[in-house]
Amino acid sequence: MTVEPADVIVSPRVGVLVVAYNAATTLVRTLDRLPASFRATVDHVLLSDDASQDDTYAVGLDYRNTTDLPLTVVRHDKNLGYGGNQKAGYAWAMSHGLDVVVLLHGDGQYAPEVIEDLVSPILEGRADAVFGSRMMVRGGALKGGMPLYKFVGNRILSTFQNAMTGSRLSEWHSGYRAYRVDALRDLDLASYADAFDFDTEIILGLIAAGKRIAEVPIPTYYGDEICYVNGLGYAKDVAKDVIRYRVTRMGFGQGSTGVDPTAYELKPSVHSSHGRLLAWLAAAPRGEVLDVGCSDGRFGALVREQGHRVHGVDLVKHDGVGERLDGFVEADLNTGLPREVGGGFDRVVAGDVLEHVVDPAALLSDIAARLAPDGEILVSVPNFGHWYPRGRTALGLFDYDTRGPLDQGHVRFFTRRSFERLVRSCGLRVVERDVVGVPVDVIERGGPGGRVADAVRVASRAERAAAHAWPTMFGYQLLYRLAPA
Repeated sequence: MTVEPADVIVSPRVGVLVVAYNAATTLVRTLDRLPASFRATVDHVLLSDDASQDDTYAVGLDYRNTTDLPLTVVRHDKNLGYGGNQKAGYAWAMSHGLDVVVLLHGDGQYAPEVIEDLVSPILEGRADAVFGSRMMVRGGALKGGMPLYKFVGNRILSTFQNAMTGSRLSEWHSGYRAYRVDALRDLDLASYADAFDFDTEIILGLIAAGKRIAEVPIPTYYGDEICYVNGLGYAKDVAKDVIRYRVTRMGFGQGSTGVDPTAYELKPSVHSSHGRLLAWLAAAPRGEVLDVGCSDGRFGALVREQGHRVHGVDLVKHDGVGERLDGFVEADLNTGLPREVGGGFDRVVAGDVLEHVVDPAALLSDIAARLAPDGEILVSVPNFGHWYPRGRTALGLFDYDTRGPLDQGHVRFFTRRSFERLVRSCGLRVVERDVVGVPVDVIERGGPGGRVADAVRVASRAERAAAHAWPTMFGYQLLYRLAPA
C-alpha cells in the first residue's frame, strides 16, 4: 500500500482564474495556448471580465461555445480593480471546492504554456503558493522585451521588499501565480487592497501565516498590450505595504483590544527585560522561584537551567509548560494567586504582568505575602512615559498596538513615578532599579532584514544609551528588585 504525504493533493481539482480588462484582442490567443494535457485535466476556468469597455465579455461567450475548456464567463457591472477582481475569483474558487487555483492574465503577457510548472509543486505537497518569476533566468526578462525602466524598478522594489520581510524571492511583481485554496482561506483577503498592490499584500499575508512559497522560471513576453499600472503610484503603495508589515511585526501599529491567548514571546537578548531579569536571577542564591504569568514556561526553563526550582502560574496552560517547570497552576491573576501556589518563595518574578491585571496593587500585595523572609520580587513593566506612547498621545493618536507599551492586552499603564508610588502603597521598597530600551529582538520579528536590520541595530544601541541617560523618556521598560519595606 502506498501512503501519500499529508500535503500531497490526491485527485486534485485545479481551476484557473483569468482576469481580464479590455482583452478582446488577446483573450482567444491566450486561452488557445493552454497545453492540451492541462486542458484535459483542468476542473474549471473562470473568465472574470472586470467591466471592460471593449468586447471582452462577448468574445469570452463566443469562445465558450467553441472550446473544450470547462469555461464560465462573468462580467462585473462595475470595475472592481485588479485586486477586487482577484478577490471575487478566489471566492469563486473556494465556493466551488477547488484545491488549486491559478491566476492567469487575459492579455497573454504570462505564458500559458508553462501553467503546469506552477501547479506541480502544490500538487506534490512542496508549496502552498507558486510564483512564476521572470528574474530567475539571468538576462531573460530583458531579452523577452521587458523595458529597462521596468526591469530596474522591479529589481529595486523586490530587493527592498526582501530586505523588509526577510524573504529571498527573485521577483515580487509577477502576476502569474498558483495558490493552494486552503492557504487562501487562511488569509483575510477582504482586508487587502483592490488595486495592483493586492499582489504584494497577498505575499505578505502568506509570509505572516507561515505558508510555503516556491518560484519557477517563466518566459517574458511584452507585446502591444496596454499597461494600466501607474508605476510611481504602484511603487509607493507596495513600499507602504511592506513598511507597514515590518512595523506591525515589530509590535507597532493598531490592534484590537482584548486578552491574547497565545504564548508570550520570549525576549532572549541580554538587553531585553527578560535578559535583565535572568541576570538578576543568575546572581541570586539558588532557591524557590515563582514565575507569575509564566506563559509557556520558556523563560522559567532558562531560570531552571541556572539551578533554581521554578513554579509557574498563568491564565492558560500552554503546551509543554508542565515539562519546562517544576510545577504549574492554572488561574486568573485578576483574582489573585490561588492557594495551591503556596508560599515561602525566595524570588517571585512578575515580568510584564502587572499591566495586564485590573488591580495591580492587590496582585502585588498578594505576591509579597508569598515571599520567604529574605525574599525579593523581580518586576518589569512597560513605561508609558516612553517617547513612543507619549508622542502618540500628544498627537491625539492613542490606540492599541500588537505589542509594546500599548499592547492590546494592557489594562493599566505606568510611568516610573506612578509605579514607585504603587510599590510604596503595597509596603515594598526598591532594592534596585534598571531600564531597557527598545529590545533588539523586535528587529527580527519581521525576519532578518540585512542592511535594514543592521541600521536598526545601530539605532537600538543609541536608544539603549539614551534610556540610561534619560530613563523616563527613553526607557522602554522599567525593571525593579523589590523587597518588603
